[in-house]
Amino acid sequence: MSERFNVYTGAPEGGATPAAALLGLEPPRFCADCGRRMIVQVRPDGWSARCSRHGDLDSKDLERR
Repeated sequence: MSERFNVYTGAPEGGATPAAALLGLEPPRFCADCGRRMIVQVRPDGWSARCSRHGDLDSKDLERR
């Protein structure tokens, strides 16, 4: 099984999550699959993020789940 990463800190999963992230005020900055820093665009209606290896992620997609 591959290692997962904290999307707010880039550290291996299981570490502390920043308070702003817990409140939903911070978009993810790191890829959960590889831990690389993502390019993040914050919009009035949400955010979008792109990992150079794993592609795009959008807050609208997460709301549908």
